[in-house]
Amino acid sequence: MALCGGVGAMALPSELIVHIFSFLSDRDKLRASAVCSRWRECLFYPALWTELKLRIGGDGCNGSGSDETAKLEFLMRKFGSFVRELQLELAPVEGNLSPLSNDPTAARMEQPPGGQEAHQRWRDAMATYLDQVLCVFTGIRNNRNLQKLSLYGDTFILQQDGQLDTSSLQQVQQGDKKINEVQQLFMELLSNSRQLRWLSCSFMLGVVTPCSLSCLSNPAAETLQHLSLLDHQLGEQMRSLVSLSELDRLSNLRSLALDFCDFTSELCGLLASPRRAPLHRLSLLLNGAALEFKPLKGTATEDDWKALVRVSANLRVYVMALEVDSSDLLCVLKPSLPLERLHLDSCTTLVTDGALELISQQYNKTLTDFLLLRDAPDLPDLGVNCNEDPLVLLAWRCKKLAVLVVHGYIMWSHNLVAISRLRGSSLRVLTVSEESLGFDPEQSIYVQGDPVLYLMKQVSQSLGRDWQPCMDSTAVLSEPTQHFHRDLCAFSAGV
Repeated sequence: MALCGGVGAMALPSELIVHIFSFLSDRDKLRASAVCSRWRECLFYPALWTELKLRIGGDGCNGSGSDETAKLEFLMRKFGSFVRELQLELAPVEGNLSPLSNDPTAARMEQPPGGQEAHQRWRDAMATYLDQVLCVFTGIRNNRNLQKLSLYGDTFILQQDGQLDTSSLQQVQQGDKKINEVQQLFMELLSNSRQLRWLSCSFMLGVVTPCSLSCLSNPAAETLQHLSLLDHQLGEQMRSLVSLSELDRLSNLRSLALDFCDFTSELCGLLASPRRAPLHRLSLLLNGAALEFKPLKGTATEDDWKALVRVSANLRVYVMALEVDSSDLLCVLKPSLPLERLHLDSCTTLVTDGALELISQQYNKTLTDFLLLRDAPDLPDLGVNCNEDPLVLLAWRCKKLAVLVVHGYIMWSHNLVAISRLRGSSLRVLTVSEESLGFDPEQSIYVQGDPVLYLMKQVSQSLGRDWQPCMDSTAVLSEPTQHFHRDLCAFSAGV
């Protein structure tokens, strides 16, 4: 590129080149670094890499695990010591391989044939995951300027019956040794941090232990405003990752994400202390498979919620329930819980009309997002024993409802039209899978032409925008832990 007077672009001051490069995406910056040594020098200026967002591995990976790990090592070596915000999603390179899983929720993922080859692929994917986690923590272990660390491990498909134990790790070469190294590096990272404001470690296998948070430095304990420590261990390995003593140190915490069973009466009482900063966002994951090992007994009571809301008047709660019976759901949904988002996801369990009735009555002033998903061949009718469809009643009662997603339950066309008319343009998201739609034969005689097109026209007119049913159910059925991680990050951002 020629400039006036015949001066080449290479003659521009480094400061100006760095400013121009600041408008590029991370991917384009790395591509531009291959042009020449001068550009490479400018592109690796620390000011250009204060924030780094990466997704490593998974189905979208075109290269091998070693190639991805080599790229990650390069990035961590270059930027790990000074990056201020690191958001990283790690997934096994092979993707969707779990010959060992018998969990019902794994039905959403294609299972490859079993046998020795599948087991070897499982071991290779786990080994790659461990190497990548080691690479990340080694690169940022001494970073004292780190302000945001968000890690998500898409390792659900590596679980054996929902858990990963020592015997599973021994299938990977030096697996138990690497896990110990990962845990030590994570604790070293926390002890060296000084400005950490956001710490999210969601479903990262073998990373967080009940002792991890005790290593957080005192300066970071004062600055930390968001904490999310989640895993999906089951059985004897299930232990609370956040103790009362460690949470007590985090007096300025404004956003928290936990397993619902860890949100005990004592923990809720601690958060209700007037000497703490008010809590603004609380995200809770309730896993029905975990209730066998971590019962609901001892979780926050109605009085605990009342005390918490008195201190944190602006508190909003997001709950995701996975494979939870309606009886258990009714136990945890206390009247004083300021529920804003509710995601009910299952493969085998059913949500009853009674549960929906309670939800629409108790949270008519707070509920904005409601997702009702079920991945099973049969489609139950929620309104079969009711005078009014419970979803229509929910749309009528919940005046702030802005997001409604339904899959796996029959949504009658006339009820869908009623919902769209009740909420109108205030319903920003209305997603119903095509296979969930039902058409009443008695009403179809009054419809001329294609009933689906007629339904689309009616709903579009009510919403004030074009609408159509979701034709691809996979767009609705995302992996639950990934959905929860991304939703809680969006839910807590900006608090």
